[in-house]
Amino acid sequence: MNPMSWRQSSYCQESASCLNVAKGEHNTILLRESEHPEVILSTTRTRLRTFIRAAKAGQFDHIGEPRR
Repeated sequence: MNPMSWRQSSYCQESASCLNVAKGEHNTILLRESEHPEVILSTTRTRLRTFIRAAKAGQFDHIGEPRR
């Protein structure tokens, strides 16, 4: 098995906490944080795209706050 080729976010620069992505099997996308590389999340391109759009739209800005 070939070692995975992880790519680091261009926004990371010198920060200790960076997002890494790699292509997994069956066209999945793998995500990990550089501080905890042993924890790997797996998703699809469609689901990742949906998550990113929701985050950009502010849908997660108030997670954990009581609803009004």
